[in-house]
Amino acid sequence: MLFSEDQIRRRVADLGQTIARDYEGRSPVLVTMLKGAVIFLADLVRAVDLPLRVDFMSISSSGSDSEASGGVVRILKDLDQDIGGEDVIVVEDIIDTGLTISYLLATLRARQPASLVVCTLLDKTARRILPVEIRYRGFECPDRFVIGYGLDHTERYRNLPMIVAVDDQAALGEDPELLAPLLATAHQDDPAPRDPA
Repeated sequence: MLFSEDQIRRRVADLGQTIARDYEGRSPVLVTMLKGAVIFLADLVRAVDLPLRVDFMSISSSGSDSEASGGVVRILKDLDQDIGGEDVIVVEDIIDTGLTISYLLATLRARQPASLVVCTLLDKTARRILPVEIRYRGFECPDRFVIGYGLDHTERYRNLPMIVAVDDQAALGEDPELLAPLLATAHQDDPAPRDPA
């Protein structure tokens, strides 16, 4: 385990308080990329004591590893509302090479927001290719493959409340359910759901 549920909860609360202080008297727009950062975004907005709105984009890149391949990036889902003249905070789950976020920032900058900054939960600087100015950073991430808290392996494990490093990706590829016991362990203390009736 790299970052526990409690560590994440405390850091997200700190980030939310800092954003609320920095944007006092303003109503920022938090923009995130589907799907990985959605869990981080959901917790972050509840920690920001300001009127704000959220919006979503989805992009895809040629090649199986978009950042490593340097493939052509295209927008699959665009923002629902105009961000011209708005204070925009791009919320990411993880930034590594900087290629995708650089494309995204250039795209958003062209829409003339009043301000544009980046908030990321994990910053994997060891893999950085393009420089990225990050205003709000949760944790420095080691150069390892990580899952949990929105980060997935073949769409699994986004619902882990902690972030763990996977040392043997090949084994996980062969058996995608290999880490399923982590889910059971992480949620064993959760109360049973109540009958809505």
